[in-house]
Amino acid sequence: MDEKTSLKWISCWGNAISIATRRPENYAKNLTLRYPVKMILSGKAIRIRLDNFCGNESVTLRAAAAKSDGSSSIDQKTSELITFDGKSSITIPKGESVLSDPITLSVTAGEYISISIYLEDFTEMRSAVLITGPLSKGFFAVGNFMETAALPDDLSNKTNWFYFLSDIEVLTDNEKRSVICYGDSITAGAWPDYLMQRSLEISGGKTSIIRKAASGTRILRQYDNITYDSYGLKGSTRFPREIPMVSGADTVIIQHGINDIIHPVGTEVNKFRPWSDLPTAEEMIEGLRSYIKFAKKCGLKVYLGTLLPIEGWRTYADFREKLRNEVNEWIRTTNEADGCIDFDRAVCDPDHKSRFGKGFDSGDHLHPSALAYKAMAEAVPEEILL
Repeated sequence: MDEKTSLKWISCWGNAISIATRRPENYAKNLTLRYPVKMILSGKAIRIRLDNFCGNESVTLRAAAAKSDGSSSIDQKTSELITFDGKSSITIPKGESVLSDPITLSVTAGEYISISIYLEDFTEMRSAVLITGPLSKGFFAVGNFMETAALPDDLSNKTNWFYFLSDIEVLTDNEKRSVICYGDSITAGAWPDYLMQRSLEISGGKTSIIRKAASGTRILRQYDNITYDSYGLKGSTRFPREIPMVSGADTVIIQHGINDIIHPVGTEVNKFRPWSDLPTAEEMIEGLRSYIKFAKKCGLKVYLGTLLPIEGWRTYADFREKLRNEVNEWIRTTNEADGCIDFDRAVCDPDHKSRFGKGFDSGDHLHPSALAYKAMAEAVPEEILL
């Protein structure tokens, strides 16, 4: 709580920080990252969190904030340097995060601001997450364009990788709140963006939607090799770290677990994916229970989302479908959470429930289409947004 104004800091936008896909070009130098973000809440000031949770070494960054039209350009006259304990440059040790000083940039629900980050020297590009959706896009440019109005066309490009930027908070009214969407690549997809748009329409800028999702992650296991380390960070590592960082949250929607089911194929097929990684339904349920218990300790309501159809996915098998159905049955019937959001029923074929309905399959038989992501957002009860 801000004692002088009787306002409070509320998370207005957020991402998980996971491990970027390992590439030979794992370092960047003289690079500007720019992320336009739609504000769901109005407020008197903002502050940001930069996170080097997955780094192997320290990173040194500079950043600026400005109003934007949602493109790669900014309103230059509104640009403000972001400081950390009064300093314009911050070095973040590996495994740590930093919260900026307040930035006196007033924002209005529905408008965009852009956060621009400049990497002057060689910087390990490891702490990041890949997200997609109508409100999730970023840009990068070779050179220092942190406060430049437009990124040069010949030196810039688009990216859906969000590096280091994990949270934006707004100093706003006490009645404002945030809802967390926690999960894997399906939640790193578009449904939280559509839910943000829906919240803005329904709540009039009262409830922000904070995405905490990382592709490939599982509840119970993680990979400790560079081939699959971007699928790392199991639930017991992620959930207790990501959830408490969200300011003003009173609810979490959990849609997680399908990777536990589809990943194991046996070492004769893939040496990194042994059958011993395949959980039982009871083990997955215990993992979900651990989420519920921790969230309740944080004072959050918990809604569990059912696991989506997977028939046609390259590792699909009857035993995986049976496991998915057993976990979904528990999600639908348990009284340990505050409710179930039946994403599965929202997107499955009603006549063949193990596969997506018409127009709802992205094509890989695992990830939803844009139409299905919209249906998932519509499946969230309106009361959660009010």
